[in-house]
Amino acid sequence: MHVSLTPELESRVKAKVESGLYNNASEVIREALRFMDTHEDWIHEVKLARLREQLKVGVDQLERGEGITLESKEALSAFFDDFKA
Repeated sequence: MHVSLTPELESRVKAKVESGLYNNASEVIREALRFMDTHEDWIHEVKLARLREQLKVGVDQLERGEGITLESKEALSAFFDDFKA
């Protein structure tokens, strides 16, 4: 596999190797990819937590009788159009 890096990224990879933390550029790239995977997993968990919070707010509102009934697809579309503005 061949990977092209911008001069800035290539310089950063070389600096990591020269620091002694990594033996070669491949180790730097592998570590960066592992970090990216971990970061993506964390972002996914944060999004799920926010969704759960919002669902709880909605369920709580429904339990207090604060829900509304939408009788048609048009009403549903109009409801969501309010959020686009």
